[in-house]
Amino acid sequence: QVQLVESGGGLVQPGGSLTLSCVVSGRAVRIGAMGWYRQAPGKERELVASITRGVTTNYADSVKGRATVSRDNAKNTVYLQMSSLNPEDTAVYYCYADVGQIYWGQGTQVTVAS
Repeated sequence: QVQLVESGGGLVQPGGSLTLSCVVSGRAVRIGAMGWYRQAPGKERELVASITRGVTTNYADSVKGRATVSRDNAKNTVYLQMSSLNPEDTAVYYCYADVGQIYWGQGTQVTVAS
């Protein structure tokens, strides 16, 4: 069984920054693409950023220039660094990993408010 566990969410003031982490554990697997989605109340889940095993990245237009996705293959971990946060970034952030099928984390709440 493959499990993804996120950490790093919480309350952040507007203009602040945060780093989310997601560790993939379970049976030994080769992880392909990893990344992050988010879902705000009343909205559909949307892609925030993704990174291939070959470290090609892709970002949503809404976070370009403010977000950096990275991974540590030795630690089976994907990170999301975001800066200049605004209330529109408030959402539950979910990480995912492609290990032949897509697995999801349980989600971590990020709230941007003063």
